[in-house]
Amino acid sequence: MLENDNKTLAASGHEGLLELLMATHAGMTTAEFEGTVKEWLSTARHPRFNRPYTELIYQPMLELLAYLRANGFKTYIVSGGGIEFMRPWTEQVYGIPPEQVVGSSIKTKFEIRDGKPVLVRLAEVDFIDDKEGKPVGINSHIGRRPIAAFGNSDGDLQMLQWTQAGNGPSFMLLVHHTDAKREWAYDRNSHIGRLDKALDQANKNGWTVVDMKKDWKTVFPFQAQ
Repeated sequence: MLENDNKTLAASGHEGLLELLMATHAGMTTAEFEGTVKEWLSTARHPRFNRPYTELIYQPMLELLAYLRANGFKTYIVSGGGIEFMRPWTEQVYGIPPEQVVGSSIKTKFEIRDGKPVLVRLAEVDFIDDKEGKPVGINSHIGRRPIAAFGNSDGDLQMLQWTQAGNGPSFMLLVHHTDAKREWAYDRNSHIGRLDKALDQANKNGWTVVDMKKDWKTVFPFQAQ
């Protein structure tokens, strides 16, 4: 990462990125880490769109979340990303409070520092919320099987399979990234966010597949503005 070798960094996958995260943030308290996240989000800009990362969210996703909540559903984010990285901003951006975020985590321990109790981040992975881990994380954090699940990569495959296996009606949806002009176009051969096995399963099992280029009038909220 120090050499700006993004190709090698990407090839390390979630495990490599988590190792990097542990190495750079071990010893911090959870409050210190939250402050770092908020500070970074307030200043960082995406190199292509020159927008804050919190503005690069999907307009159709916001509309879907609002629709579901208006009709009595409880909504969650289930991500391979770090749970403590997401929790400081998901409520403001998505309307999803911290307790309804499921993600990867590193271990923490309780300490007294300067006379105050704190939780300290350790250089040890606690849980990876990706692929087979997603149903496990949902069961551990939520305790209920979803009746609707939405994803965009092979990392979401097992979550959608587990949702479909429940009793009663269920709904499974995959977003297919096909719009290189407004966002990106990638699927089976991508090193990040690969959509291959899940796309085959969607066709086989009758899941809904959204073609971003064809089906979305607007991708990001700022594009509508």
